[in-house]
Amino acid sequence: MMRPLEGVRVLDFSTLLPGPMATLILAEAGAEVIKIERPGKGDEMRSYTPKFGEDSVNFALLNRGKRSVAVDLKDADAVNMLRPLIESADIVVEQFRPGVMDRLGLGYEALSKINPRIIYCAITGYGQTGPKANVAAHDLNYVAEAGMLGLSAGSDGAPVLPPALIADIAGGTYPAVVNMLLALRQRDRTNKGCKLDIAMADNLFTFLYWAMGNGQVEGKWPVPGGELVTGGSPRYQIYRTSDEKFVAAGPLEEKFWVNFLEAIGAPRELQDDTRDPAGVRAAVAALIAAKPADHWRACFAGKDVCSVIVATMQEAMQDEHFHSRGLFAKELESGGERISALPVPVSSAFRDDAVSGSYPKLGEGNQDFGFS
Repeated sequence: MMRPLEGVRVLDFSTLLPGPMATLILAEAGAEVIKIERPGKGDEMRSYTPKFGEDSVNFALLNRGKRSVAVDLKDADAVNMLRPLIESADIVVEQFRPGVMDRLGLGYEALSKINPRIIYCAITGYGQTGPKANVAAHDLNYVAEAGMLGLSAGSDGAPVLPPALIADIAGGTYPAVVNMLLALRQRDRTNKGCKLDIAMADNLFTFLYWAMGNGQVEGKWPVPGGELVTGGSPRYQIYRTSDEKFVAAGPLEEKFWVNFLEAIGAPRELQDDTRDPAGVRAAVAALIAAKPADHWRACFAGKDVCSVIVATMQEAMQDEHFHSRGLFAKELESGGERISALPVPVSSAFRDDAVSGSYPKLGEGNQDFGFS
């Protein structure tokens, strides 16, 4: 089977998470990804812990199936050394602050003169332009300034730290992949490349469509704990069980709500939750708190209640449903050790059947590509 991106060459200048995960997805679909790294240290993520082989497991998971070339980009001859790769590349991915690649002689204008067909994807926090373009920030800062963090709240009313790097992946990786594929399609028609400005903070607003709509149309801007999906409804809640575990209940539609109330043994008067949402929420919470998680797991089994027991990460990776779908079938290998490879959102129709793969050692491709 020929994977859809076979024959596409990607030069990956990015480090840490958003760019490397984006090029991992491209590699999974068949692209040849050449990771350009600093001599000696390479991608900063190589140094993280815990280790898997010589490098961090984080680096290993994000960079499987790629090749590594170690080049000092500050070397006066760096552009000339990289020129053959630039001439043959389809896509360049970088994650520096705006202007850094230009100063190195590797910005879009310079590279497009060498290769007019090149697609140049720049991933940053706030984009290439605007007052915040050069502001130093991380994932937490982006979700805070896009209004997303302010919609979460703990028991003390303070925003809760997200358990996932939402801006990096949802705002950076996925939009980058989507736009690189769109750019390849456009290049098929025009024979010209382009520059893509992927701003992680910008792309978070897509996830807040309902909040934007409510605020603009009704003048009712959402608050944490007060809206349908932020804790304001008993139909979309997290309830504590008697053994200190949790039920994630989402029976929003009436038919699911009725089924849910029946499953937990709730009185019929709780069905109308519009008059006193807080009272209904408290009543449901008391019922759930009276029994352990296994009791509720059995009560919900086989019923349309849109409610589950909150799993730990370890439990989730042992779930028979995910295993039945082959989610953890691929393996990452290093020095005889094997772990599950990171699942990526590429259909099995576009991937090969290889079960095991590895990640590149720093500079292992230098000789193959003519670097000393």
